[in-house]
Amino acid sequence: MRAIKILLSFLIFFIINTSSFAQQPTYSAAIEERIKKVETSLGEAIKTDDNPLILQERMKLYGVPGLSIAVIKDYKIDWARGYGFANKEKRNVVTPLTLFQAASISKSINAVGVLRLVQNKKLDLDKDINSYLTSWKFPYDTAKGKKIITIKHLLSHTAGTSVHGFRGYAAGEKIPSLVQILNGEAPANSQPIRSMFDAGTKVQYSGGGITISQLIVMDVTGQPYDVYMQKNVLQPLGMKNSFYSIPPPVDKIGFLSTAYREDGNAVAGGYHSYPENAAASLWTTPTDLANFIIEMQLASTGKSKKLLDQQVASLMLTPVMNDAALGVFIKTVGNEKYFGHGGANEGFRSTYFGSEDGGNGVVVMVNSDNGAIMNEVVNSVATVYGWKDFYKPIVRKTITVGPEVLDGYIGEYELAPEFKITIRRDGTMLLAKATNQPEIKLYAEEQNKFFVKEVEAKIEFVKDDAGKISKLILHQNGQNMDGKKIK
Repeated sequence: MRAIKILLSFLIFFIINTSSFAQQPTYSAAIEERIKKVETSLGEAIKTDDNPLILQERMKLYGVPGLSIAVIKDYKIDWARGYGFANKEKRNVVTPLTLFQAASISKSINAVGVLRLVQNKKLDLDKDINSYLTSWKFPYDTAKGKKIITIKHLLSHTAGTSVHGFRGYAAGEKIPSLVQILNGEAPANSQPIRSMFDAGTKVQYSGGGITISQLIVMDVTGQPYDVYMQKNVLQPLGMKNSFYSIPPPVDKIGFLSTAYREDGNAVAGGYHSYPENAAASLWTTPTDLANFIIEMQLASTGKSKKLLDQQVASLMLTPVMNDAALGVFIKTVGNEKYFGHGGANEGFRSTYFGSEDGGNGVVVMVNSDNGAIMNEVVNSVATVYGWKDFYKPIVRKTITVGPEVLDGYIGEYELAPEFKITIRRDGTMLLAKATNQPEIKLYAEEQNKFFVKEVEAKIEFVKDDAGKISKLILHQNGQNMDGKKIK
């Protein structure tokens, strides 16, 4: 009997831990042709040649162990596929069932949960948040925040609240309560969430504000956040593989991908846990997120009322200020608009876009700190599927700069007390690494002016009166930031 029990235990363990080896789905010849085009047409923001960029080659270049994609066409999932490894040490491959941490994309799904309460008259978007908070009250600071904060402010990052994001808790670390996080009390590893400026005056991203909305949901419903979201949002959306729970449900453990650093090393313990559920803790797949995108597209055009009616769904996709709507950001390209969000947890990166009209979209998730490949994949999907005006790369010519000149640019430059750029040379190329960002190549267009391919940004090196390099200037988003050379 004992031998049978051991065998059964082994079989259960084997099934769970080999789930990632499930066969990749196959599609019609027409869809497979589109998949092949996406895999071989990755697009950089800045191009210097017409050489094709291949998905698997770019994954190797960026050191990305695993990547998963879902593509939406005509309000339906056209295809979903995984690439590389969910755990490269165990050689567990990524499939559409592999779970990734969605990180800040959690905020989009959270907004649906909050807006369901608004739709059901349990919440008012324009009331003081303290009228709903019972287990904790927001401590207004009259010197910094004189205006009331509303749920609309929280969801649109216009609340003026502090704490941009969270770094999570490694395996074995004590996880704080939500109130401890809001107050910045041990064992919380983040600062207290407080006012920095008057609500409604500008957009400033705040995971802290989203975390307050999590407590509002709990106080109003009387339920744990993950339980409310599972029953009222994830299940109705058809996000059957997704969850906010900590620890993960036992039946999902075999599907979790391992988080990896930029240097290729796994995050200790496999991943971090994020008790800031609404802001960062969702585990999901591109397929599940595609279901969310499709439902928002249908609801906002009056074609579905599965979760939100047309009025509330449209409100979610309406900017409150600049491009910030409720749980999403709006990207306008030509006459088309897309709603979307990105995510960055320890060892995970993710992004999605959904068109407001036409039923198009894409989700990309990776288990790496380096997410540079994601925009290249999105650009490829936009090209293959004919998203007008979405991807229009800038074409630039490069020149050769001698090593003796390049060596003069090597060093560390301080643009702000907590933001530095380190420049080093690798053969005939300069490489730049900004604080908490992946290292990227610099391409010369003049002897002292360089650009990167990942985003629209340039670096200019400046000499002092003695002819030595004294600073660099970062030109990006219409702004110029000086960085003094400190090493």
